[in-house]
Amino acid sequence: MATKDAGKRVTDRREQILDEAQRLFLGHGLEAVTTRQIAHAVGISQPSLYAHFANRDAIAVELCIRAFQQLEQRLGAVDARLIGVERVRELCRAYIAFGLEQPAAYRVAFHADIAVDDVSGMHRGLEAGISAFSILHQAYADIIADHAQAELAAQSVWAGIHGLVSILLTRPEFPFVDLRLLVDAHLDRLLAADRL
Repeated sequence: MATKDAGKRVTDRREQILDEAQRLFLGHGLEAVTTRQIAHAVGISQPSLYAHFANRDAIAVELCIRAFQQLEQRLGAVDARLIGVERVRELCRAYIAFGLEQPAAYRVAFHADIAVDDVSGMHRGLEAGISAFSILHQAYADIIADHAQAELAAQSVWAGIHGLVSILLTRPEFPFVDLRLLVDAHLDRLLAADRL
């Protein structure tokens, strides 16, 4: 029982560190936040933080992976009975909703300048990001038989919805039209029949 409680405390502390780091990253940007600030926000010493994460970048990578996993869950929850453009549209809506409802997670996943892996030379959250993207890609593969064209369409639409979410998050002071109308118009243009 004591071992189980200790394991839960370690997990809880890790989650607390991640939550506080995400809050700080959102407020100040990744580069401006130190492990000392994160430890202080959690109420632990800096060496205690290092028992959970090697450095700030390790925390950022973990947050990035966690955000992409949350996005993947959101996309995976779209009704599998939907087909064709209707399915793609609902996946896009789920993506947009995730970004607007979870701005801190979204910004860490897509906007944080996370260092690449020294060995592979790739972004450390790439695998989790590709896993989330694969749901949209599969929806296009079900519509477009040519693999290269399905990939192109999925990437283009992913970039389009990312652009919408990013501008809504980074420039909330802009006099945007009604959000529902904006999302509908954006998706109508992205998913125009001549592009499928």
